[in-house]
Formats: sequence, C-alpha cells, structure tokens
Amino acid sequence: MDAVVLLSGGLDSYTAAAVAKAEGFRLFALTIRYGQRHVREVEAARLVARALDVARHVELDVDLSAFGGSSLTTADPVPKERAIDRAEIPSTYVPARNTVFLAIALGWAEVLGAGDLVIGVNALDYSGYPDCRPEYLAAFERLANLATRAGVEGARFRIHAPLLHLSKADIIRRGLALGLDYGLTHSCYDPEPDGRPCGRCDSCQLRAAGFSQAGIPDPALRR
Repeated sequence: MDAVVLLSGGLDSYTAAAVAKAEGFRLFALTIRYGQRHVREVEAARLVARALDVARHVELDVDLSAFGGSSLTTADPVPKERAIDRAEIPSTYVPARNTVFLAIALGWAEVLGAGDLVIGVNALDYSGYPDCRPEYLAAFERLANLATRAGVEGARFRIHAPLLHLSKADIIRRGLALGLDYGLTHSCYDPEPDGRPCGRCDSCQLRAAGFSQAGIPDPALRR
C-alpha cells in the first residue's frame, strides 16, 4: 500500500509517518517550502525522510508569503511565552495552509494511485488552528472523494491522522516505541540565526511540555 505523507520535519509529522510505515504503508513524502521563516524545518525533513527510508521525497515550493497573513510568513513578531488558549487563533496561523498542503498531496496521491494521505495534526496539544480539527479532516476526506477522477470512478481516499487525539507526551512515547530519533526533528517557529530553537514560541513550549510530561530529555537540545 502506498501513502502520501506531509512531512514538515517536526516531531508530529515524523511520528505520524512512522506510524503509517509500521502499519505497512510505503511512504511518499511531501515537504513544502511555503515561505516559512523557520525554513530550517526543511533540512530536518530531509533527515527524517532518510531515517524513514521513504520511497520518494518531494520538496515543493508554494510561496504563501506572497499573500502574508501570518507571522510565520512575514516579518511580524512570533508570539513568545504566551499562555496558549485554543479558543484563540494565534498570529502563527497560516491561512488555509493544511487545505493547500492536503490538496497538493491529494493530487500526487491520485497520480500514484494511492488512496491514503497521512498528516500529523493534533487536536489536543496544539495552538488552536482550525485546520487541525477532526471535523475539518472529515470534510476534506469527503472533498477528496468528490473532486477527483479516482473518487468518481470508485476509488476511496482516506485521511490518516494517527496523532489526532494524543497528547504531546503520548505522541513522544509512541515515537520512541517505534525507535524514532527526535534529535533529527525541528519544531521551533522562530529559530536563532544558528538554527537553535528559541525555546519560547508556542511550538517550543508544547514540545518542551511533552518531553517533560513523558519524563524524557529532548535529544534535539543536546545537538
């Protein structure tokens, strides 16, 4: 079985891809350079793709910074050391990002004859993005089966989000059980010039809390 996986180079996408591989999928990894300020994650995605021994890894340029609208794609400051409230959509939300990414992944999947898309979204320990919710994924799956020749001809597309209802600590435990090296990953939204994580953005805080709750040191901090 073939699956297209959205691979950012972060902890969640690495784990989701590894879960899919453990379930028997041959992975085709898609990494998108969308004008993100934390482009360091693309380097991490290459390392992760090699570690997963994917069948093919495509890096695609889709420059969403041309539109702006997010502190990840503009010079606007990334929020730091804030209390994360999932009822509030932060400035790091990139308009329609997961919809754009999944649409591209869907196109590749249809070419490959693959019916499965894998995404590492999480609806528990996250920053409140609307495109990380289960109802969004269910809606996109319906769209995929309505809007493609494969779907019209009877194929069935499925969106796999194996981390959707896991805490960050449980995600880390799951990945470690699969033998993953989280030292390969990058999560920070606003890294230092030398690539080190800032330690203060939402993503860094969520990652740190996950490792702390799992009782495990973050290997990325030792490199």
